Amino acid sequence: MLTGRPSADDRFMTTLRIEHPISDLSAWRQAFDSFSEARQRAGVVSHVVRQPVGDAHHLSVDLEFPDVAGAEAFRTFLRTRVWASTDASPALRGEPIATIHDVVEAT
Repeated sequence: MLTGRPSADDRFMTTLRIEHPISDLSAWRQAFDSFSEARQRAGVVSHVVRQPVGDAHHLSVDLEFPDVAGAEAFRTFLRTRVWASTDASPALRGEPIATIHDVVEAT
């Protein structure tokens, strides 16, 4: 779900891209929503959640940050506080892949 229309400046932000399998989208969504304030405090400017066509048990999430340091800090928070706890991430299945991306070229 796109939470807002990206501005021209958003194309040049740092993206924390997370990919992982899930057991249930509704349960995942509830857990994701419960961390809304944590994302805001961490400096997340916007997010996009995607699912591959035909695969209801996999997600990718792009979290946009103003800088690499913010993305790195939030990735650490996710690894140590969220993904390490089945209570905090009840629908997560498997190990998330979380990579940080900077724009190399945009048109």
